[in-house]
Amino acid sequence: MPRSKFPTPKSIASRAGRKPPKDSNPNTAVCLSLIEKLSTLQRTMLEREAAMRPELARVSSQYQESARNLIHYLALRVDDLRPIQEQLAWLGLSSLGRSESHVLASLNKVLGLLHRLTGQIWVDKSEEEPAGSISSRRLLESHTVELLGKAPEGRPVRIMVTLPSNAAVDYSVVRELVDAGMDIARINCAHDCGEDWKAMAANVRRAAKAVQRDVRILMDLGGPKIRTGEVAPRPPVLRLRPKRDEYGRAYRPFRLGIQRNAQTPHNVFSDVDACIGVDANWLVHLRVGMQIDFADARGAKRHLLVVQCDAHGAVAECIKTAYLTPEVSLRIKDAEGKGALSTLAEHIDYLPGVIHLHRGDTMYVTKDGLGGAASMGDGDEDPVREVAHIACTLPQVIDQVHVGERIWFDDGRIGGIIRRIGTDRLEVEITHAREGGEKLVGDKGINLPDSELSLPALTAKDVQDLSVAATVADMVGLSFVQQPQDVYLLREQLNQRGRSDIGIVLKIETLKGFENLPELMLAAMSGDCAGVMIARGDLAVECGYERLAEVQEEILWCAEAAHMPVIWATQVLETLAKTGLPSRAEISDAGLGVRAECVMLNKGPYITAAIRTLDDILRRMAHHQAKKRSLLRALRAWNDSKIVNPEQQQDMQTV
Repeated sequence: MPRSKFPTPKSIASRAGRKPPKDSNPNTAVCLSLIEKLSTLQRTMLEREAAMRPELARVSSQYQESARNLIHYLALRVDDLRPIQEQLAWLGLSSLGRSESHVLASLNKVLGLLHRLTGQIWVDKSEEEPAGSISSRRLLESHTVELLGKAPEGRPVRIMVTLPSNAAVDYSVVRELVDAGMDIARINCAHDCGEDWKAMAANVRRAAKAVQRDVRILMDLGGPKIRTGEVAPRPPVLRLRPKRDEYGRAYRPFRLGIQRNAQTPHNVFSDVDACIGVDANWLVHLRVGMQIDFADARGAKRHLLVVQCDAHGAVAECIKTAYLTPEVSLRIKDAEGKGALSTLAEHIDYLPGVIHLHRGDTMYVTKDGLGGAASMGDGDEDPVREVAHIACTLPQVIDQVHVGERIWFDDGRIGGIIRRIGTDRLEVEITHAREGGEKLVGDKGINLPDSELSLPALTAKDVQDLSVAATVADMVGLSFVQQPQDVYLLREQLNQRGRSDIGIVLKIETLKGFENLPELMLAAMSGDCAGVMIARGDLAVECGYERLAEVQEEILWCAEAAHMPVIWATQVLETLAKTGLPSRAEISDAGLGVRAECVMLNKGPYITAAIRTLDDILRRMAHHQAKKRSLLRALRAWNDSKIVNPEQQQDMQTV
């Protein structure tokens, strides 16, 4: 006969120093094996806790139990527990699959049941447990309220919204967000300035007072974000493009405002598509019904019809597409119809600089300078080829990377491999771009997931911005956090400003930050108020899109073990906020946000609709999901009226 895959009761009992039970039930062998394995896990947890006493000594009293539980959870997850889980499930016991928030209590409960199943005495060990199934929920709730404020009635998950720039000058913008259901306002310190942030915060406090509801403020530090530098602008061109129907017929002409050069453009006409400036002496000759002739930038003959003249200037319309540049001459006939008067168009904006990249292209990433294309080859005999180049905002990274490492641009839309490293530039081969190529502009993110970068936790700008945050914010977001020292440094800066009470949100957006997550959490627990943000945009680029689902699960598990609130962020209902129509995939994604304590929405023209939609989704999902645990609410698709008992079925057959 083949040997059993489970140890015998006798062998297990002898190794454990106990007499084997008389029961010969094969389940006994499984139980004794599990007792040995789980007891070893229990000892490992307590030994790990003892080894980390120095780290625990820095943890706030409010987070002591949570820090111990986190350490126990990490010790539990060192090895693959799936074989143990299968055996526990075979016995009908808890498989420890939902033990994150109360690890030692769950383990002790299972051990107690196994001892009773094998007829052994079990000594209660609840005094060793930092948290139980009930107390762990209370710890998470108290930590969440401390950081994020109370949840609204009927919705356990808060909604955070990034404030647009006009929230600083238009109170109604903030009031609409609060009325729609915003619980936390996010101020992005990468944009606007200190005075704007103070004005935004004042409007948030005013709106919260008006609705008699607590609305918290998160100030998100910019951090050492690596971005593309400025790209040289393209020549100024204004395209005059009328609206056309499906047959190509113009049904609405392009309306061009014409004003004096001395006037500020784009502010004197209410119903025009664009404005230009012209010589004042030329402008006074315009009359309604007059025709303006010109040859556009392509040499095409075009005409403008003057339809309005007033003290501000004139409005002219065209029904054919035209391209205006500062070199284009606008001509009209003089009052006698004999000669011609001409002027040049002014106030035409330069087009934003763009670099076009295709797979196989070479691009230089430089320490400084304007981005664009550089000609190579000096003589007529050498072919001239264009090599793209663009600067990065943190030039020190060029000295910290290595050949063969990956580099990503613009949230992963463009990817490449570092092929050569010079004193002031990197040579990158573009390996990832769409078939037709991609456009790269300035102020887009750069990610280096393979590189070991040494960057300051807080930039000089961050330290300056903290002075504003200390006066108006309830919590501060620590961007691109990677080391525990980063967290301690931020806490020290806040303490110096008299704000030891302010909450810290760890923004996990780099691979290194994810790998150091437990240490970062323990460092954040040195204060009384902390949370984690899953910044899925940069994190997806750093870890790889195919790993994002796995990575965010692990962050959720660790945060639950630490009884620390989680903010689910980046691209939630983004299509809805930007276009007014959601995709099916993002509705499902928003539903998963119920596993966090807060969901963040970014700004957009339809943001209030996105807030109301998210509010509805979260209220519905709250009845079905609590963290990893599915709640067995009655199914809407099935009810008792559809169930026919045997007696009813027999009566129906008789009939």
